[in-house]
Amino acid sequence: MVPIRQDAWSKDEDVLLAEVVLRHIREASTQLAAFEEVGKKLSRTPAACGFRWNSLIRKQYEPAITLAKKQRKEQKKSQPEYNLELACEDQSLDLIDEAIDLLIKSKSYFSELAKNEASLQETLAENLQLKQHLHQLEKEYMTVQEDYQSLLEIMEKARKMVIFQEEDQGSMRFQMDANGNLEKVKK
Repeated sequence: MVPIRQDAWSKDEDVLLAEVVLRHIREASTQLAAFEEVGKKLSRTPAACGFRWNSLIRKQYEPAITLAKKQRKEQKKSQPEYNLELACEDQSLDLIDEAIDLLIKSKSYFSELAKNEASLQETLAENLQLKQHLHQLEKEYMTVQEDYQSLLEIMEKARKMVIFQEEDQGSMRFQMDANGNLEKVKK
């Protein structure tokens, strides 16, 4: 029994995998047969070859795959024994390829959707934090406004006291009541 390799794929191995799979597509064979052939040549499992093909290599060879399928169809049409069973097999392979493409695109879509969901959650959390900060600043602003109004009232009372003192220079005296207000007291 030949040991199964698990090391990294080289560029030459990727090219061999692509060439064999494309040949099998052109010859109306299955990709599974191609993966088994490459697996034997490279001492790898057919599953490893299939995974490598579907996850990476296939994307790089899209134009070549399309051309190989076209050549397969032209070759079959030119053969007199082209029959309905082979046509159905072609359509099945095309449907499987389309399904794989759809699954790959769906995976990408859902991955992007998950990223957007995470970003949305971060934005909502930040929004909540900013609302809380705004509420705190509004409370502080109201306190400053109230203090400012109180200061203005005190200043106005002091101004009036000065005017009264000038008018009643010695006849009036002021004292503070229990509430902190100034009141006139005659001498």
